Amino acid sequence: MTQDYIGRFAPSPSGPLHFGSLVAALGSYLQAKAQQGTWLVRMEDLDPPREMEGAADLILRTLEAYGLYWDGSVMYQSQRHDAYQAQIEHWLVHQQAYYCQCTRKQIKQSGGFYSGTCRDKHLSDNDTSVRLTMVEPVTEFTDLLHGTIKINPELAKEDFIIKRRDGLFAYNLAVVLDDIEQGVTEVVRGADLIEPTGRQISLYKLFKQPTVSYLHLPLALGADGNKLSKQNHAPAIDLDNPKPTLLAALHFLGMSPDNALKSANIDEILAWATKNWQINRLPAQIQITPAFSNGLA
Repeated sequence: MTQDYIGRFAPSPSGPLHFGSLVAALGSYLQAKAQQGTWLVRMEDLDPPREMEGAADLILRTLEAYGLYWDGSVMYQSQRHDAYQAQIEHWLVHQQAYYCQCTRKQIKQSGGFYSGTCRDKHLSDNDTSVRLTMVEPVTEFTDLLHGTIKINPELAKEDFIIKRRDGLFAYNLAVVLDDIEQGVTEVVRGADLIEPTGRQISLYKLFKQPTVSYLHLPLALGADGNKLSKQNHAPAIDLDNPKPTLLAALHFLGMSPDNALKSANIDEILAWATKNWQINRLPAQIQITPAFSNGLA
């Protein structure tokens, strides 16, 4: 067992937790606790226009209701802006990053991949985004569940955005800086975040930091076949009666709680799940239909 394992759950406070986000929280929690490791919670509040007032506190209360108690204090990305900006300014000064005026529409019209159009234009900070010059393209990586994940080479070699035109910091930069700051050793999250993983690994290489390991969990789909998400108005999970939804999440993750757990409390269920957690029991598919009733989600 790894004593220095550090994992994390990093929700965006754009709404209450739904079944899909519970699966991600539970999977990352069990992966950490099964290795007697540390489990952190980080609030990814990078995008105020998409956030719901009070959602961060509601998410924390929901985790507590489901017995998912985190270690240490909660990190908020909204309190880390100085660190992100300092890194961007360092790259700009050393000509490792540059301002870009290209729009998504223009990139789509030119073939769908950014080709470095603004790299040598020496633009100023005036209605522009900031892109990082790609020096460590990653075309494949190993996922603990899915094995080798290949990335389109054209996507891998793109100079990607690290600060948006609207002044908001980009997810890839923030998440890697925060994971390094918190000493995270493994990232367990939903399979919808597989695609940006290559760019995040490229940042680890640029920072000359050890790359973390990755485990992307199956996605929970709604009855319409779409991923359960806050954007798709997935219903919030129940805070008052968490046990049925917790058991459903365990089934979704390939576990089979025995009949004795029907009378167990939340702490006993999680203790059983921690003892019996195995990655090789996880469904291999990236997206599967959740095995729970509409009333639970």
